[in-house]
Amino acid sequence: MDNFLVWVVDKKEWLFSGVGVGIFAWVGRLIFNKASVSSKQTIRSGDSSTNVQAGRDVIVGMKKKGKDVGKN
Repeated sequence: MDNFLVWVVDKKEWLFSGVGVGIFAWVGRLIFNKASVSSKQTIRSGDSSTNVQAGRDVIVGMKKKGKDVGKN
């Protein structure tokens, strides 16, 4: 650990310049992107089905006998 701290102190100007910050950001991105879970959505439907799939809220408006149903 002492060797690492000595290296950081010796290279502090390079380390915290644009090049060093870019390298640290790249390494952090590699580490945290692998830790995150990707979401995959699938849907199965039958014939004559109406399906709606979304990652968040969905408002579906339908007309029934001249009146709007499902709209606020």
